[in-house]
Amino acid sequence: MKRTFLALLLLLPVLAMAKGPVSAKYLKGGVPEENGVIVFRKSFSIPNMQEEQIRKTLYNYISNALVAPAIHEYRTRIMSDGKEDGIIVAKIEEYMTFGHVTFINLDRTRFIYQIQAQAEGNRVKLSISQISYYYNEDGEGKNGVYYKGEEWISDKEAINKKGTKLYPRSGKFRIKTIDRVENIFEKCMDAFEEEVTKPVEETPEKKTRKAVVED
Repeated sequence: MKRTFLALLLLLPVLAMAKGPVSAKYLKGGVPEENGVIVFRKSFSIPNMQEEQIRKTLYNYISNALVAPAIHEYRTRIMSDGKEDGIIVAKIEEYMTFGHVTFINLDRTRFIYQIQAQAEGNRVKLSISQISYYYNEDGEGKNGVYYKGEEWISDKEAINKKGTKLYPRSGKFRIKTIDRVENIFEKCMDAFEEEVTKPVEETPEKKTRKAVVED
């Protein structure tokens, strides 16, 4: 009886998603692919900042906001600091949690990805690729299931044939991944806003970017 109850609790987020409407941003095209490989991209420019300062800001953001709080076992690391070619590359492994967390329900996965950030003049090019997941591990971090992004959250694997709904199991990974990638890109742009406009006091109104020009 207890096991049945726990199983039902774990299924609640999946069942809720299956019944409710899905935003269009999670449907076709929400996970971009290039030659069959998932690659999320974002580019913007910082008109009033030099390339070296842009590189330093990118490095600080990736180091402090992504690498520092990540899971530090053997995957997370900065692979290139960009000093020679302006391209910063880091591998990140972090936890991604589904639904509400309670003392008996911790539905989460390890989210693994590579982020690349390039400073080119006053332009920034960001990309996130090599996405994978390690799900349903035991208390020792073992016996989980490994999913490659292309085989789990792509349009083909996560959306029904009519293109109107997400499959319940892979769909929750797709939604959380899209939201997380958007958050990473937004926070990166925020880092430049803080760098350029930090002497200016902001009013707590709707955020308007003063330093960043999005493509």
